Amino acid sequence: MNPLQWLIPWETSFAIAAVTAITAMLFIKGSLRCKLLFRQKLYFWAGLLSLYVVSHTQIDYYAEHEFFVHQLQSLVLHHLGPFLIVLACPKDALSAGCPVAVKRLIRKVSAWKPVQDSIKVLFHPVTAVTGFVGLLIFWLLPSIHFIAMLDWRIYRLMNWSMVLNGLMFWGVALNPDSIRSPGSRISMMLSVVPPQILIGALIFFAPHELYPIYTLCGRAFTGISSTTDQQIGGLILWTQGAMMSVIGILIVIRKELRQPLMER
Repeated sequence: MNPLQWLIPWETSFAIAAVTAITAMLFIKGSLRCKLLFRQKLYFWAGLLSLYVVSHTQIDYYAEHEFFVHQLQSLVLHHLGPFLIVLACPKDALSAGCPVAVKRLIRKVSAWKPVQDSIKVLFHPVTAVTGFVGLLIFWLLPSIHFIAMLDWRIYRLMNWSMVLNGLMFWGVALNPDSIRSPGSRISMMLSVVPPQILIGALIFFAPHELYPIYTLCGRAFTGISSTTDQQIGGLILWTQGAMMSVIGILIVIRKELRQPLMER
C-alpha cells in the first residue's frame, strides 16, 4: 500500500475533519498573536494530529477489526492526545484566534449561573475522576461494546466522548490554573490507576472471549487468535493507561519544584 493511502479515511466523517481543521486554524491564527514556546506548539500539534490519525485514517479500520488496535486507539483518544493538548496550554492561543463575535458569545454564555454551576460540577476532581473511570468501564462492557462496534453512530459517539472526557480530566489534573492544589491533582491521577489496572487484568485473565464482535466481523490480522488479541488489549489498558498518570504526576511535581526557583 502506498504510504499516502494510509491517510485516506476508512469512514469519512465531516465532523472530525471540520473540528480538526477549525481547531488547527484557530491555533495558527492565535499563535501569530500570542508568544508561544516551541514545546507548546509541538505538544499541541502532536496531540491534535494523533487524535486525527487514529480516528480518521486507515488505522480506524484496524481499530474496528482488532481489539488490541481498538485499545491503542482508545489510549490515544482518552489519554495521549488530550494529555498533549492540555500540556500545550493552548487556551490563550485558541482564544486569540477566535472571531470577536464568538468570544462575546462565549463570555455571555459562561456568565449564566446555570452554566457556571455546571462547570463547577463537571470540573470538580471527584466528578472528573468518576467520569474518567466510569466512561472507560462503560464502553468496555461486553454488551455495550458489541453494540458500539456494530452501529457507526454509537461508535462515533464513543470516540467523541473519550476525547472530550480526556480533555476534561487532564485539563483539571495538569492545569495549575484549575485552582486545585498539586496534592489534589496528583491524587486525581493516582486514583484512576487501580481501576485501569483491575480492568486490564480482568480482560487479560478472562477465561473466554469477551468481545466476539471482532470474530464475527472478521479480524484484520488472521495470524492472531481471539485470545491473544484480547490479552494484548488487556495488557495495553493494564500498563500504558496507568503509565500516563505516572508521567502526569512527574510533570506536576517538576513544575512545583521549579516554581520557587522561578520566583527568586
